[in-house]
Amino acid sequence: MSANRRWWVPPDDEDSVSEKLLRKTRESPLVPIGLGGCLVVAAYRIYRLRSRGSTKMSIHLIHTRVAAQACAVGAIMLGAVYTMYSDYVKRMAQDAGEK
Repeated sequence: MSANRRWWVPPDDEDSVSEKLLRKTRESPLVPIGLGGCLVVAAYRIYRLRSRGSTKMSIHLIHTRVAAQACAVGAIMLGAVYTMYSDYVKRMAQDAGEK
């Protein structure tokens, strides 16, 4: 093994993780919102774990997973609706400009 134990560095022609995240955020801004929603819901449900009462742990975890997935799916749906709306508005504007 090599004695040199530096961090792995991507090749020059490859983007770093932060550059990829920023590029993806610019391409589809609702992805980080969905990810943030998942993290917030999961953190809140973990915080509320102590006060779950007589609810079984498995049920609590299932509810946490469903709530986090609902945030992600909601962000995906908002993105799809926004894309369809913007495509429709652009097409209508182009059709109106041609007439």
